[in-house]
Amino acid sequence: MNSQGTVDVVLIGGGIMSATLGTLLKELQPDWRIEVYERLGELAQESSNPWNNAGTGHAGLCELNYMPQAADGSVTADKAVVINEQFQISRQLWAHLVSIGALPEPEKFINSTPHMTFVHGKANVEYLRKRHAVLAPEPLFAGMEFSDDTATIGTWTPLLTRKRPAGQKIAATRITSGTDVDFGALTRLMFENLEQQGVTMHMNEQVVGLGHKADGTWNLKLLRQVGQTRSTINARFVFVGAGGGALALLQQSGIPEIKGFGGFPISGQFLRTTNPKLVAQHQAKVYGKAAKGAPPMSVPHLDTRVVDGEMSLLFGPYAGFSPKFLKTSTWFDLPFSIRTHNLGPMLAVAKNNFDLMKYLIGEVFASRNAKIKALRQFIPAADSKDWELITAGQRVQVMKKDPKLGGVLQFGTEVITSSDGSIAGLLGASPGASTAAPIMVDLLARCFPDRIEGWKPRIRQMIPSYGTRLSDDPAAAAASLAATAEVLNLTN
Repeated sequence: MNSQGTVDVVLIGGGIMSATLGTLLKELQPDWRIEVYERLGELAQESSNPWNNAGTGHAGLCELNYMPQAADGSVTADKAVVINEQFQISRQLWAHLVSIGALPEPEKFINSTPHMTFVHGKANVEYLRKRHAVLAPEPLFAGMEFSDDTATIGTWTPLLTRKRPAGQKIAATRITSGTDVDFGALTRLMFENLEQQGVTMHMNEQVVGLGHKADGTWNLKLLRQVGQTRSTINARFVFVGAGGGALALLQQSGIPEIKGFGGFPISGQFLRTTNPKLVAQHQAKVYGKAAKGAPPMSVPHLDTRVVDGEMSLLFGPYAGFSPKFLKTSTWFDLPFSIRTHNLGPMLAVAKNNFDLMKYLIGEVFASRNAKIKALRQFIPAADSKDWELITAGQRVQVMKKDPKLGGVLQFGTEVITSSDGSIAGLLGASPGASTAAPIMVDLLARCFPDRIEGWKPRIRQMIPSYGTRLSDDPAAAAASLAATAEVLNLTN
């Protein structure tokens, strides 16, 4: 079996996470040899593909699941502020890369798109009013508007109010500093820049096994999809950024840190329209409230999308269940992921999430008419003929041990690192891509503790707010938003 020698870093997976980590490492250690392995023939074809996600640029501006109402009726901004802080780190990194010419004109991957929330019903209107009152004073949410006036909401986006029943109580918030991000384009552009700096891309080549050697390096077994030839490569550091494929590879690695973790796959669909008359009447990402039992990534939303320079509208997602961990993988992913150490947590999750199971089953068997009915909660005048159904990406939610419940289903991302920092991987989903930069900066600190102090000055050049909280300093928050908006050609 042919050996490709030893390299400094191997990145498994051609998505936004590997692209971000590779970019950071190349800026910090330009002399390191980095190799990237992607099993498909193109980059960003799974979760990073623009039609496999909503491209919201999650910043907590419109997602109600980050600010649930407590039993006593109170609402706190803590989680939304944290998510926004994280997104600002990504935004600062992208602005830095544009400013040094590492990324081209920003319109190729990011565009200003107002972020809105929309609810109906007296109780929901009052909840949204409370949410706005809590967020409005926050520096990173400056300029957020609230209205329960149908005419005003209609000026923000006419599709929400046209032919809506008279007298229905509705409310919305809007903030114009939101964005739409084409993570597929961003991923490809970042990898193009890395290739120009000597990073080697291996397409149609899959990592099918990995083992830890006595010298501390990792031996990776490779399989080329064309010709089925096999080879190996050694790496001093391995990042498993393979999306839904990460769990299996981390299990193969044998690191004890992966014990107890499982994956719960959730599929999804969107309704999409490219009708120019409709697209012209809706320039926003509008999020509503999730149905009972729905997972957070299934919060209904009506989104403006800009993909390859073309605008469209996307509504959904309609969640469902598939045992696949990737759109292009097999039906055996879920059963093959079961181990003795994660079986207990997985069974506990199944027992404790009956509402979720009921919701997913209902979504799987929902008719097209039912899907259009859900769309009409947002667009009362929606015509079924204008909308096509597309399949979104697979999301694999983290299941892990819990001392009280036995196992919990975690909605978010989980970074798994070995004790010696020689291998790391990412499990989970939303907010995912939007927070790729802070996740990868945190990974650097965990995996390279002996180097991080020396890297910090360079990290601060790329990410000026690194190590601070913008939300604690209104002047700093305003300055950061203005600076990145100018470089990225965004509305501040």
